[in-house]
Parts: sequence; structure tokens; C-alpha cells
Amino acid sequence: MKIAVTGKGGVGKTTFAAILAKLYAEEGRTVLAVDADPDANLASAIGIPPDERSKIVSLIDMKDLIEERTGAKVGSMGGIFKLNPKVDDLPETLCYRHNGIRLLVMGKSKEGGSGCYCPENTLLRSLMSHLILEREDVVIMDMEPGIEHITRGTANGVDAFIVVVEPGMRSIQTAMQIDRLALDIGVESVLAVGNKIQREGEKEIICNALSGIEVVGFISYYQEAINADLADASAFSTSNRMIEEIKGIKGLLESRAVSQ
Repeated sequence: MKIAVTGKGGVGKTTFAAILAKLYAEEGRTVLAVDADPDANLASAIGIPPDERSKIVSLIDMKDLIEERTGAKVGSMGGIFKLNPKVDDLPETLCYRHNGIRLLVMGKSKEGGSGCYCPENTLLRSLMSHLILEREDVVIMDMEPGIEHITRGTANGVDAFIVVVEPGMRSIQTAMQIDRLALDIGVESVLAVGNKIQREGEKEIICNALSGIEVVGFISYYQEAINADLADASAFSTSNRMIEEIKGIKGLLESRAVSQ
């Protein structure tokens, strides 16, 4: 399974991605969790302690590695660099391992006034392509609110492109925008997961508003998950009911992938 999770900031996409990764790891699967959101929080969500998180270096900050693989100096303007750098060894050498999950942090790929980021983006995109198209691992990608690291060449390799939506028009509008962007690069279908549901009527509102986007499940509002986020901790062990709801969504995603 290759699953990309996106959505407006604050809707719970990182928590959802982290719990999916932990569920697969509990099954004994080889799981690679990719934090592709510049506002990187996946390490916290999967339960890596704060003192250990500080040791994790994002790929975009590994300037020597980027220069070695692309042949171009980081931040330089113009010049020639490799468009297909070697990346197949990076998941093993760069990942942080935690309770059966290997975490890879991409990092922020754009910085105002910092020069050309073509070499950096080339390495990030090449690595993402390798993870999606060539690895047999379960890959769970926590994306930024968009599709920055997914390209036309890798879109068809994603089994599920999920946008997490909470009751509210700003979240729904972000989902519709992501759906349009995804269509442009060949993503066949964007799926939605409704999160933080407190009333039954909110499910109907989300389904009606997300015209053309299939909703594959709902997650109720759990104060325990909010408290875990406030405490900078994983929400995985906070609510058995939430875990069961996400297990149901996971099962549906797997059934869809098999039938395709």
C-alpha cells in the first residue's frame, strides 16, 4: 500500500497518517512513514520522544548529500545537475527507526531568497518516485496541504490519495482545491475522510459539499486525541474507539486497492 494523506492544517491528517502507520507496523509489515509536510510533526505523532526527535535531520538540510547526488551546490543559481540522482539507498541509511516504523523527514523545500532549489527538489522528487514506484514497503506519506512531492510520473503508483476534512467550509474548500490539483497530474481519484465528527448531520454536510469526492469513512471527535496533541504525544493509545474507526477505513482502502 502506498497512501498519501493531505488536508488543511489542523484537520488531523498527521494523526491519521501516524495511526495508519502504527496499525500496519503492528501487523508486522515493513512500514516507511514519510513526513513530506514542511511543518514536520509526524515524529511526534508516531510517538518518538522529544530528545530523540532533535536528532532527526531532514533530507533537505543534508547539503553535502544533495551536492554529492545531484552534482550541484545547494542554493546556487543555474548550472547543471543530475535529473535522476541515485536515491535507492537513502531509505535504509537515512530513516529513523521507532517501534517497527521507519521515519523519513523530507523537510521544507522552498525558502524565500535562498536561491535556486532545483537540485534539492530534484532529489526529493526522485526519492518520492522511488518510494512509490519501486519499494515493496507500506508507505504512508504525510503531505503538506497540497501535492508538492507527487508528480505525474508517480501519481498512478499511489493506492490511495486521501484528504482529511473536518466540518467547516475552509477545510472543504481546501479539499476541493487539492482534488483539482491532483486531477491535473493524473491522480485518478481523491478520497476523503471526515474527522472530528460530533453530530450525525455533519457527515451529511461533508458528503454533500465534497461534490465528486468519495468519502471513505468518518472519525468521531475525541478530546483524548486533542489532549495528546497538546501534550506533544502520540494519540495511538488514547482511544480504542478512534483506533477501531481508523481500522475500518484502513480495511476499506485495502479492499479498494485489491479490486483495482
